[in-house]
Amino acid sequence: MKIRIFLLILVLAGVSCKKNRTHPVPSIAFDITIDMTLPTYQDLNSVGGWAYVAGGIKGILVYRQSTDVFVAWERMSPEDPDNVCATGLTPDSTNFLELYDPCSNARFSMYDGSPIANSSWGLRKYQTLWGGSNTLRIYN
Repeated sequence: MKIRIFLLILVLAGVSCKKNRTHPVPSIAFDITIDMTLPTYQDLNSVGGWAYVAGGIKGILVYRQSTDVFVAWERMSPEDPDNVCATGLTPDSTNFLELYDPCSNARFSMYDGSPIANSSWGLRKYQTLWGGSNTLRIYN
């Protein structure tokens, strides 16, 4: 019984320590509005479409999850906390729903930003606001 209590305390301590760690990708303030009628953002006009947007640290990747829901991810990988990798995250050529970090071989879900391989961190998510018009606001 004492061993079980001790193991439970160790597990809870490990979980609480991870919650207190700071995300390796810094949080920076910005506010961008994109016009989705421009050819650069044409793919965002359909569900499952994505586009690169200038901003953030290494750029932003915007993905349209559904008719009314957009998500925006920082392209700086959480596996590159010193920002030394020359490239940012890119969609995998064999599975476009995964973002790939060529420097660490980490993979992340484009849909929800969760780690798939070689990372214990999810992606830095930015806020989006779309009111059904031709503009999408992305901010932090």
